[in-house]
Amino acid sequence: MTAPRPLDGRRALVTGGASGIGRACALRLAEAGAAVVVVDRDDEAATAVAAQVGGTAVTVDLSDLAAIDALDLDVDVLVNNAGLQHVAPIHEFPVDRFSYLLRLMLEAPFRLVRGTLPHMYERGWGRVINVSSVHGLRASPYKSAYVSAKHGLEGLSKTVAVEGAAHGVTSNCINPGYVRTPLVEKQIADQAKVHGIPESEVVERIMLGETPIKKLVDPEDVGSLVAWLAGPHAGMVTGASYTMDGGWTAR
Repeated sequence: MTAPRPLDGRRALVTGGASGIGRACALRLAEAGAAVVVVDRDDEAATAVAAQVGGTAVTVDLSDLAAIDALDLDVDVLVNNAGLQHVAPIHEFPVDRFSYLLRLMLEAPFRLVRGTLPHMYERGWGRVINVSSVHGLRASPYKSAYVSAKHGLEGLSKTVAVEGAAHGVTSNCINPGYVRTPLVEKQIADQAKVHGIPESEVVERIMLGETPIKKLVDPEDVGSLVAWLAGPHAGMVTGASYTMDGGWTAR
């Protein structure tokens, strides 16, 4: 007989689940027994990940807030992971891009949480896990929208923790440093431009400049922490921000 897994019978939804951190989260949650809904705007990639984990793919642009409200949000575990970056000085930052990043990385998680909580409350159990960033705790130049959105996500997560406590719902943030993902790789040229350095120096001088451990975070490590926070041994962990930043915030 196969031993029960900690998330058997649970349903998890992972945004940005088609690649990078989201894919790693989907894999780990499925290994723990959850039925995983992979949400992403990349239909082909989301379908591939869903097939790999025996889950379901949902194609949606999370910047479309009305589309979020139309989703089936009857889930036990919500992982807010989808995001993107734009690098520019504040005085040159496109105002529409600023609004877009906040909509995707703060308003969309709010809509998703708002839709999932009634189901979690009804069952008396739920896990909200927000993939924040070291930039939810610290600022870096040229990332005003991203830093603002992640700081807002920290506040939202804590509010959910306080409101959800009486209903068996926990809410936490994970705060990685730079993770080895396509999102980070796409930043290298932009970072080189705004800092006036060669692209070959961006990882060492900019991305790892404040980090005592000189390596990028592996997506699988983030996925493992997500699975633990979703599991039975994290019931007393709520309102927390778990750094996985190689010591960046220790300075």
